[in-house]
Amino acid sequence: MIKVENLTKYYGKRLAVDNISFNIDKGEIVGFLGPNAAGKTTTMRILAGFLLPTSGNAWVADYNILSQSLQVRRHIGYLPEAVPLYSDMTIRSYLNFAAQLRGLDKKRIRARIEEVVEICHLEEYVDVLIGKLSRGFRQRVGVAQAIIHEPEVLILDEPTIGIDPIQVAMTRQLIRELGKEHTILLSTHVLSEVSIICQRVIIINEGKIVAEDSIENLSSMIGGSRRIRLEVSNPSAKVVERLCQIEGISRVSQEGSQYILECSTGEDPREKIMESVVQNGWTLLSLESVEMSLEDIFLKLTTKKESDQ
Repeated sequence: MIKVENLTKYYGKRLAVDNISFNIDKGEIVGFLGPNAAGKTTTMRILAGFLLPTSGNAWVADYNILSQSLQVRRHIGYLPEAVPLYSDMTIRSYLNFAAQLRGLDKKRIRARIEEVVEICHLEEYVDVLIGKLSRGFRQRVGVAQAIIHEPEVLILDEPTIGIDPIQVAMTRQLIRELGKEHTILLSTHVLSEVSIICQRVIIINEGKIVAEDSIENLSSMIGGSRRIRLEVSNPSAKVVERLCQIEGISRVSQEGSQYILECSTGEDPREKIMESVVQNGWTLLSLESVEMSLEDIFLKLTTKKESDQ
């Protein structure tokens, strides 16, 4: 449904997107993650037809972004981070305007507006001026304009930024519902959001794709390291120092009364940890393996270069 091949974009001499390639299949909801200025928004704007790449190519719904740009835009619904709304228009009039811009048949527009208003849960506000809406409702209006022309692909750039927790939950549910009938590329800084909504993630850093897989697969692949959470009572002041002496333990960090041990080998170190607990006279309260979270994966991949310098 989305195919990107060797896509590169320069702004003057600054390289924003560096020879990236990825595929998104029909029906997938894929999280597109990266730090600020990593190349996310540039990539999304290229796919949506708002920017031309410096080199490389891409296809959306089997249409080429360079030679079939108009067809691509007909098959994409785009929600930019800054939603282009008109505060002096009602939701109904704005969606009518958006539908006409999208070339919908005039006989179809009224019915389609009613459909998207229901999908986005805007029924009670359809004749309210957009300028009087909260940011959360304005975001939903933005989603409504993105789907007004029934596109196969949705590109959503930070759809929950700056809205309150109740609206965040409602927007997440809306995206899940849209994912039943659309292919979705979702950019967000809220990593927990991706874990809840997306089947797969693409992580971009400094313009390059640094990871692309399910969260579960990335967790097992990144560094191949294992993490253990340990909690003891009556610890000495040298707990971290003593734990670091255990063979196979590469790093120990403290989180309150608990210690997170990172293992440098594939072997299970828990027996050696137990021996250390006994030898040091600590009382064991808990000992368990810890799955690597999406936040752990993201930080490991996007801060690695800094730690290596």
